[in-house]
Amino acid sequence: MPTFTGDPRLDEVADGVHAFLQPDGGWCLNNAGVLAGRGKSLLIDTAATEKRARLLRAFTDRFAPPRAIVTTHAHGDHTFGNFVFPEALVIGHERTRREAERAGLHLTTLWPEVDWGGIELMLPELTFTEPVAMSLGGHDIELHSFGPAHSGCDTVVWLPRQRVLFAGDLLMSGVTPFVLTGSVRGLQSAVARLRSFGAETIIPGHGPVGGPELLDVSEGYLTWLTDLARAGLAQGVPPLQAARDADLGRFAGLLDSERLAPNLYRAYDEFRGESHDGISDVDQLFAAMVELHGGIPTCRA
Repeated sequence: MPTFTGDPRLDEVADGVHAFLQPDGGWCLNNAGVLAGRGKSLLIDTAATEKRARLLRAFTDRFAPPRAIVTTHAHGDHTFGNFVFPEALVIGHERTRREAERAGLHLTTLWPEVDWGGIELMLPELTFTEPVAMSLGGHDIELHSFGPAHSGCDTVVWLPRQRVLFAGDLLMSGVTPFVLTGSVRGLQSAVARLRSFGAETIIPGHGPVGGPELLDVSEGYLTWLTDLARAGLAQGVPPLQAARDADLGRFAGLLDSERLAPNLYRAYDEFRGESHDGISDVDQLFAAMVELHGGIPTCRA
């Protein structure tokens, strides 16, 4: 699996299609996107902190001010920087808006040492519930939503002419897949459906730009995860202990492997037929992850 390090940068992956990449893709170092053309632009997500969002703004100032921001999901690393672009209309799924409104700035309490800046919550103002087709700056754009998956609802941005997919956190690159406020089964279903798009270039939520191989890694990890959860339940092993005992094997090189603990909690719940509301037990799952990691994972946002 490729890795990259260095400063945030804006890479053009197709004509007028740019990926904002924040190496190395670990905690809160998300990717975003810019579609530009014919004197117009659109953002796909922003960034976690005011400083990083203003850096994104500096990169995008070469284009026209963004008309809109498409929010892929509710988590703060992808949304907290929205307020740096007050001229843009924030677009997101109705369930994404509800989840973001309920979560508020809770992410900042998990890493209180991070300099989040003067972030202000800026929720989607235009919401949808069905797939959306739109055109801006010469780009044909489709919005498709899934979930619960990584979060309560995850939206991807698909550019059919360029075969480019902005996957949000449904896909990671060199980073451990994560189910925190979503569903393991839902994420498996979403990844399977993404394969049918036939994307040639995939901008994941975290990590380097890739291609269809990102689908393979995610599917492999989620299959391994569900097998591990099934065996743990059969043996009466609690999820945190199952995470401690697990042999990561071919997934040992993925960043943020401590995500296995909350992933297993979600998988166990689903096998038991138990539901969750996505938000209320986040602190508990984060605490399990901290215990597995031996301390709070480093967030370099």
